[in-house]
Amino acid sequence: MTAIILSTSSAQRSTASSKAFTATLPRPKRPCSLPLHQRPAQRRIIPLLIPSPANLTSHVLHATGSDAVEVDIEEDTMERMEKTMEATRRSFGTVRTGRANPAALDRVMVDYYGAPTPLRQLAGISAPEASLLVVQPYDTSAIAVIEKAIMQSDLGLTPNNNGRLIRLQIPALTSDRRKEMTKIVAKLAEEGKVAIRNVRRDSMKAIEKREKESAIGEDERKDLEDAVQELTNEYVASIDALAKSKNEELTTV
Repeated sequence: MTAIILSTSSAQRSTASSKAFTATLPRPKRPCSLPLHQRPAQRRIIPLLIPSPANLTSHVLHATGSDAVEVDIEEDTMERMEKTMEATRRSFGTVRTGRANPAALDRVMVDYYGAPTPLRQLAGISAPEASLLVVQPYDTSAIAVIEKAIMQSDLGLTPNNNGRLIRLQIPALTSDRRKEMTKIVAKLAEEGKVAIRNVRRDSMKAIEKREKESAIGEDERKDLEDAVQELTNEYVASIDALAKSKNEELTTV
């Protein structure tokens, strides 16, 4: 039996321990070669079990058979790949262009009392002008270590510290700096694609394991492997498209 975890309110938790629940799950009748996120939704009646005691913060939605296994694997694959995609998108946002963007400082780590700490946790960052970033530390005693972290980063920016806040003038990118930035974009894109392929590897192992456990048959295994591979291809292509767009932004004078 495979369980899908859903959140629930305290009011729901105080109700009876089980009841019928109508859930919309994207599971069409077989055969269907579409990946999960492109399939039409179907309504199915499945038992919803709400555990006791009432202090638990989740309930378990149970579905039986190979359909539940496939929903489990495909949804987990898509969720993990989407999180990887979002992380890659944020990483691209940290690559500096010719305009001020607070996200450019997202990768800056500050040695704050001996612990590496993201700059965003220590200061407010704004872009009051198109070519200016302002860093306002929440703790002014940390301004020196923040300044040092910015100078040691790969941003190529020179901090102007007045004792209360740090101003960062964003210079126009030189030809050499643009080339350096495109290399960083390529590196971040490759890291994102490797992470996507790692999710694919884990999903393929999970599919193989479920077949050995007789939870799914050979045809279902092949369908699942095809769906996971299609998801992989789509997310890798999306990362390539993001990288291309970022490089065009960098090379536009």
